[in-house]
Amino acid sequence: MSRKLILIKKRPDFLHVTRNGYKVVKSGLILQAARTRRLFTPSVYRIGYTASKKIGNAVSRNRAKRRLRALCAALFPLEAVEGYDYVVIARHTTIDKPYQKLYKELKCALKEIKQEMNELQTDTGKTAE
Repeated sequence: MSRKLILIKKRPDFLHVTRNGYKVVKSGLILQAARTRRLFTPSVYRIGYTASKKIGNAVSRNRAKRRLRALCAALFPLEAVEGYDYVVIARHTTIDKPYQKLYKELKCALKEIKQEMNELQTDTGKTAE
């Protein structure tokens, strides 16, 4: 199944994910996810990358975002849920941490967010009955 990736570029979309979504913090990155506000046909997932000035100079921030993009390109087609927006935020250790450890952290963060989504859906399903 081919799932298309769309980048989040607008500040309001980043803010929507931050305010209305789930958040998982790991030592190498932060992952946020929220149901998308826009309708896409067929259903897709969107992703945004952030590295603040706390990470370092422009070279460091760009390197951190490149590493995050590579991780997401490898993992999101397999694990991401359609109809959701994801924001991946770089941390200080994103630059120096080995790729395999970052990969495991992102995979674990995606699983945690999926569990939170499933718990919320089952909770709302029980209250609706």
